[in-house]
Amino acid sequence: VERRMESWVRGLNALLPPSIRVQWACAVAEHFHARFSAQARSYFYLLRAHRVASPILHGKVGWTHYPLSLEPMREAACLLLGEHDFSAFRSSECQAASPVRRLDRLDIGQQGDFYIFRFRANAFLHHMVRNLMGALVEVGKGKYPPSWVGELLAARDRRKGPATFSPAGLYLARAEYPPEFALPSVPESASLLSHLGIPFPGPVA
Repeated sequence: VERRMESWVRGLNALLPPSIRVQWACAVAEHFHARFSAQARSYFYLLRAHRVASPILHGKVGWTHYPLSLEPMREAACLLLGEHDFSAFRSSECQAASPVRRLDRLDIGQQGDFYIFRFRANAFLHHMVRNLMGALVEVGKGKYPPSWVGELLAARDRRKGPATFSPAGLYLARAEYPPEFALPSVPESASLLSHLGIPFPGPVA
């Protein structure tokens, strides 16, 4: 008996823990691979800068008690765009054959105490986004100038960078595949932020 796609969605969600939900299902070609067929990935990192951490958003949003300056972080982000050797931002446990990645987009927006960082690349190294966050936050705090991020990138030495930032607040927003697979389009920021109850304006849509 052939199952309807909606039956696959409901059946899988009945078996998964509450923190994971399947949104849709569809048939794909035999040569499709969820990881290796992807052409690009997007991650969001949600960060709250406030002197007291939010108990309601605990585990869902990153937190720093330091005030952050938006423009220096944006200036530093521009230095990371393009194809680079990201050895300074990879985990020591990273098993990727090459540290070279192409970072196509790094947007930073602010709404009150909340900051949202959007990263888009052809692929990411292990802990790459969290290590980039650690550097950007140090710049936002005023500990280093934006040029320091470029120096880290050029040094290709993870030991010179800041500590890996908290995993709370990190979300895989989208994996992009070739049109031939005809996969459903998935909205990024709107659905994520609405689930958390955080209104956010246009720059990250």
